[in-house]
Amino acid sequence: MPNQTTLYTMPGTCSLAANIAIAWIDAPVVVENMKYGDHKKDAYLAINPKGKVPAIKFADGDVLTELSAILAWLGAEHGGEGYARDSKLGRREAEALSFMTTEVHASYGPHFAAQNFANSESAQEEVKQAAYDTLKGHYQRMEDNLSSSNGEWYLGEKSFADTFLYVLVRWLDQTPLSLDDYPALAAHRDRMEQDQGVKTALARQDMEPMGG
Repeated sequence: MPNQTTLYTMPGTCSLAANIAIAWIDAPVVVENMKYGDHKKDAYLAINPKGKVPAIKFADGDVLTELSAILAWLGAEHGGEGYARDSKLGRREAEALSFMTTEVHASYGPHFAAQNFANSESAQEEVKQAAYDTLKGHYQRMEDNLSSSNGEWYLGEKSFADTFLYVLVRWLDQTPLSLDDYPALAAHRDRMEQDQGVKTALARQDMEPMGG
């Protein structure tokens, strides 16, 4: 449809964070959930040549990619005063999202595509194990931060940092790490899954809650 802003997503990806953010602030953005593999087809590559989600296509044809940039735009354009980037919470949110995207998310590279880091199967297992060791430290840092922020919201107040934290906690189940070692993160996941905006985003992205 013309004259609309569209977020492109796929099940299981970090685009869920932007999807949740849209639901939280009721932003006028249409969510188009693609089947896995469609991100490598010509139709989507014409939108985002990197072949990754999320991406937002604006009514004028301009495109914005990268999760942290999309969340920043959503907050600035549709979030109101509560998401102002020049506020103390806004600055801390930007810092938290930077850590989650450049450190935690990036450390999943060998888990999702070990072949990009090593050739032999034995070497791939080594780089994957090294990644899990790194992730263990990252999750402990997020566990400690969440606990010190009263345990409900990652920054002590509701922010877009919680949308990506939820995604990262979901991904933990794919690794040898155990969520049982991170009780604050486990509780955060369960609370998020009681949130109507999260329920809406999961449904739009053909995903299911993971909590008990």
